Amino acid sequence: MLKKINEVIEANNSFLVTAHEGPDGDAVGSSLALASYFTELGKDVTIHLIDPVPEIYKFLPLAEKVLNTLPDKHYDVCFVLDVGEFRRAGKEIVNCKTIGMFINIDHHKTEDHFGAINYIDPKAAATGVLIYRIIKDAGKDISYNSALSIYSAIITDTGSFRYSNANPEAFSIAGEMIEKGVNPWNIAEHLYESQPKERLLLLAEALSTLDFSECGKIGSLAVTLDMYEKTGASAELTDGFVNYPRSVRGVEVAIFFRELEPGHFKVGFRSKGKIDVSSIAATFGGGGHQNAAGCEIKGSLTEVRKIIYDKLQSVL
Repeated sequence: MLKKINEVIEANNSFLVTAHEGPDGDAVGSSLALASYFTELGKDVTIHLIDPVPEIYKFLPLAEKVLNTLPDKHYDVCFVLDVGEFRRAGKEIVNCKTIGMFINIDHHKTEDHFGAINYIDPKAAATGVLIYRIIKDAGKDISYNSALSIYSAIITDTGSFRYSNANPEAFSIAGEMIEKGVNPWNIAEHLYESQPKERLLLLAEALSTLDFSECGKIGSLAVTLDMYEKTGASAELTDGFVNYPRSVRGVEVAIFFRELEPGHFKVGFRSKGKIDVSSIAATFGGGGHQNAAGCEIKGSLTEVRKIIYDKLQSVL
């Protein structure tokens, strides 16, 4: 698989790199790492994300080059990273008629095999790990710019190496990226020590919604549209909120309800390992990993919470 991908890279010149909506650290990091690699190879590369790069990831190399609107041009190959479902790359990508072929790179358990090549490994800690493997298989040296983005992808998707996906490969790659010059404290400062005050104001509002099931194994919190208006915060600042109910003793599954529009919620699941939340999300048209997944449901917060709690309690 890696050989096939590198043969395609060698044979073509114009590349489009994209990832999922609402990009997280892995989506941004893996995209920028691959784009940096293509740039160093002298390839023509366009980086596209349907949503803006979150502020905390804008320190990464090439972040300023990310486009939110797709240029009208031909692309030999489009690398679609970390999407889980093809639709999450956005309608512009899905409906684009000027892309020669798609290569799908992902580590989600639930996956659309939409590419001419589908490189999927659910055991990989992050999609950034798969980008690392591609570069190494080509026999190329990993530059500082790519190393910075790969390290950021891994550290964010493993929860700073706290999650169960923090396997030996993830630690090994992270160590190698440090040898390339990546400064762990510098990354940590950007990711965890430079948050805007609006995030804490929003968190205070969200914590007021903290709720637990009677059995104590389900915990949740929510952010609604009026909270954004009250605090001046944006949706990108909610990253990590789900970890607050997840950290409570006895909670097996944490849920974060984020209102997208009136009566329409994005539901994020985090499991401590006993429950496969990707299968739960799949019943509502979503997907993800065993311990991290998501879906969307329409209804009021009370209605959506009851639907999710009932489903989880039937599994528990």
